Amino acid sequence: MRTTVVAAALAATALVPQAPVQALSSQARVQALSPQAPLRAVSGRLGDCRAGQLCLWAKPDFTGTRQVHELSTIDIESCVPLKPGATVQSLANRTGRPVTTYQSAECEETGEFETYPGGGTWTPRTPYQVRAFKIWEN
Repeated sequence: MRTTVVAAALAATALVPQAPVQALSSQARVQALSPQAPLRAVSGRLGDCRAGQLCLWAKPDFTGTRQVHELSTIDIESCVPLKPGATVQSLANRTGRPVTTYQSAECEETGEFETYPGGGTWTPRTPYQVRAFKIWEN
């Protein structure tokens, strides 16, 4: 059974021990009480990815070599394999369209695959090595 990225992030947040707010510095208190605090606890930081882009990082937590793809440079609903030997372990989807990532370099559904919403999805750790993707029509 697959879980959504949001559900997984919320579940992971529940496992992160929280320091009492009184024990934190004033700056840390403001950060801890902000609506983004659970997301920071899970991912540490969000990767830099502009609106309209699909950003892929070679390593977890938005680190390593970054690839940027835009709708103007790819065919919608076509398999886009990564360069041979290249893999992705974190991603941000800001294309405005759903993106499916594949463990298979041929976008075969016999391996793992996952679809990420296009409204702004940051995934600090993909559940498998991504080797290809498809951007879908809305």
